[in-house]
Amino acid sequence: MSKYSHEFKLEVVKYCIKGHHGDYNAAKHFNIPSRTVINTWVRQYKEHGIEGLLKNKNRYDGKFKQHVVEYMHNNHLSLTETCMKFNLGSPNIVGKWERIYYEEGPQALYEERRGKRKNMSSKTRKKKMSEDTEKDLIEEVQYLRMENAYLKKLNALVQERIKRENKKKQ
Repeated sequence: MSKYSHEFKLEVVKYCIKGHHGDYNAAKHFNIPSRTVINTWVRQYKEHGIEGLLKNKNRYDGKFKQHVVEYMHNNHLSLTETCMKFNLGSPNIVGKWERIYYEEGPQALYEERRGKRKNMSSKTRKKKMSEDTEKDLIEEVQYLRMENAYLKKLNALVQERIKRENKKKQ
């Protein structure tokens, strides 16, 4: 639920526009703690009319998301400007789409990401590797284990030798 009703937002916007009051005066008059909220409402109203003040509960398809991200970059817009242009609820949603677009590619925007994943399991999946790679890794592990055992044995022999020499000196 929105903190402020649609009617209240409209009243504040009309107070600013028709009375030529700034967002600071409107914030004081309506007892709103942040004047940036009022500034956002006015900009949304000017861009989209009354619809701009309504809470947007749409689910967006991948084509729309891709269009938004590409439009933002082609026109060098900020997240907030893009949010205003497309009448989206929050700049954060555009930032999320942008991150997905550039990290996972445009096709990732077409995937539904709400809720739990259907194929979630408690076990971690092993990534499949080629047989040659697996064979090389096994050989390397065996070699390193042999080398480690050799060095431990050598260290033990050196320690024993030092111990014997110390006994002879005493």
